[in-house]
Parts: sequence; structure tokens; C-alpha cells
Amino acid sequence: MTKAYDRVKTCYESLKDKIPFEPKVALVLGSGLGDFAQELTIEATIDYVDIDDFPKSTVMGHVGRFVFAKVDGVPTVIMQGRVHYYEGYRMEDVVLPVRLMKEMGAKALFLTNAAGGCNKAFKPADLMVITDHISCFVPSPLIGENEERWGTRFPDMSKVYDREFIGLIEDSAKEIDFKLQKGVYLQTSGPNFETPAEVKMAGILGADAVGMSTTVEAMVAVHMGMKVCGISFISNLASGLSDNPLTHEEVNENAKIVAPKFKELVKVSIGKIGKSI
Repeated sequence: MTKAYDRVKTCYESLKDKIPFEPKVALVLGSGLGDFAQELTIEATIDYVDIDDFPKSTVMGHVGRFVFAKVDGVPTVIMQGRVHYYEGYRMEDVVLPVRLMKEMGAKALFLTNAAGGCNKAFKPADLMVITDHISCFVPSPLIGENEERWGTRFPDMSKVYDREFIGLIEDSAKEIDFKLQKGVYLQTSGPNFETPAEVKMAGILGADAVGMSTTVEAMVAVHMGMKVCGISFISNLASGLSDNPLTHEEVNENAKIVAPKFKELVKVSIGKIGKSI
């Protein structure tokens, strides 16, 4: 048994009696999007601080708890606040929540984030379904001793974001009459926003949006056999594409604009995903 596996088991043992059901879907809510959970009929909550050996969220706007609720009838565990590499945590800590949600029983991981748009066709408050990612600017979460019970030493990453799920999210956007963008997401370490030259580089590499989370969580989920999908909330135009200075406040303000459609899109999408797994 690896130390990472033993740690996940320790976390699970400390909360298993508080879990009201076995979730089918795990949902991670990104910056400015955390109040999605408030509109659901919540069956249970577990604060991160009450879980043995579990990392704590330190970013403003990230509540820091697991929420258990039915989303369009689908049993779902929701991360209301994630853990970031830039908070000073090891990558093992950053991805621990995903491994724990898989231990709870979740078969699918639905990731959301706030990101800067480096595709000039995008505008603030757009939503982008993630079709692929670029993760080489942060350490791989799979470095270190491999746990064979989770997955193979050299996992295939040719289709991280499930094609069927992407189609279901697109169908959901049409159903609610919302124009959805598609594109590639690039993760940086943060916490600083990118320079104009770095944004230009990201665009040359093929990225449509850039942020400080998500790819490492997706990689760990794939390693463990989960099906993955993701939506980026384009909170602002990335550095060099706008005259405005980049601030966390802008992220939250634009989140308020898109929140109603975002919540509707996630709800309808999870309903469809739940029926497919």
C-alpha cells in the first residue's frame, strides 16, 4: 500500500459515516461559482476541516466543504471550494479531494473553473466546454510511487475529456438556448496572472483559456478510471488582450453575470451524464 493510498483511506474512514448516499458524479465548483450548491436540496455537508489529514481551502470565495445533493435527480458530491497548487500545497494535496470522491463511489468528474480567455473570439462571461488541456507548466500529479489499485504507471491521456460527455454538455446548451464555446485549457501554477507574453505563448501553443487549476485533477481522475468533463467560465480577457488590469474582483463580478445560465447548464448536463453512466 502506497502512502497516498493509505492517506485517502484515512480520509474516507473519517467521513464515511456522514455520507448520505453513494455519489455517481463528482462536481468541482471554481472561483465565483460556489453558490450553485445553495440552490439545491442539500442532504449533507462535510467541512474540509473535519476530515482527517485533508487540505484546507484558503482562497476567498472558496467555502471549503463537500456538499451532497441530488442534481436533476443524480446523486452528486460537490466540492464547494478546491485546493490550489499556488496555496503552497504539494501536488499530492491538490488532487487528494478527487481521489477521495472516487473512493466515495463517483464514476464521473465534472470540473469547472474561472479562466482568462486567450482566444480573441471569446468575451468575459462566456462558458467554454473543455475539449483538451495543456498541463506541462505544472508538475504532474502522477509523479512518485504508482498505486496499481488506482491505475497504470503510464496512463493514456489521448482523450482526457470524454467525447460523449462533451456532446451531452453541447446538447444541454442548445436545450437552454445558450451559446457555448469550445476549446483547450492551459494550467499555470499561479497565483499571479499571466504576462502578455505568456498569454501570447499560450495562444501559439493552442490554448483558448488559461487558469490555475483543473488539468491535474482531470489527469488523476483519468488515472483512476473516471470519466471527465469540464467547463471554463471565461472571467476576463487574459493579459494583453484588454486595457483593464486583472483582478480577482473582476472574476467574481463576471461570475454574477453568467451564474444563472451556468447553474442551468450544469444542472441539465449532470442530469444527462447521470443517465449515461
